[in-house]
Amino acid sequence: MKTIVNPRFIFISAAVFAAALTRLLPHPYNFTPIGAIALFGGMRFENKKLAFIIPLLAMFLSDVMLQLISGTGFHNTMIFVYGSFALISVIGIQMRNTTKAGNIIALSLLSSILFFAITNFGVWAQTGFLAGSAGLLTTYVSGIPFFGRTVCGDLFFNAVLFGSFFYAQLKFPILSKVKA
Repeated sequence: MKTIVNPRFIFISAAVFAAALTRLLPHPYNFTPIGAIALFGGMRFENKKLAFIIPLLAMFLSDVMLQLISGTGFHNTMIFVYGSFALISVIGIQMRNTTKAGNIIALSLLSSILFFAITNFGVWAQTGFLAGSAGLLTTYVSGIPFFGRTVCGDLFFNAVLFGSFFYAQLKFPILSKVKA
């Protein structure tokens, strides 16, 4: 019987939780590890259930801490944030065999676009779909200044997560997948 507690699992989990904790540090709006946590978890956890559970748990716990510290952890568009997070995890799971840097960069950019599209739609939906399609367009245009920071945050945190894991695997081969 295979146990889920192994060095690879521990390293990946620790990296996800450490990245989530960076949300508590001062940072520009939207320069966060959210998309990177979801993509990294989806691509690196071998167990598909854990690829959702661990990143979602890290995200939720960091939201709880943000709520306790600053009152900003919970808001009326959380379902859209978590929905985009889950979708990015699915993409990570589907693309887990594409570990080239170029593919990770492309997936990071896709993650940023999905997060932008879904969460800004959520902002518009929370207004009761105010002003119809013109209101939706206004919401997307208003979100553009934050999009660049989302892209930069996703690229940065993906580089840190995937890069540190790659380097750790070189130094500690036990972190590599065991071929059956």
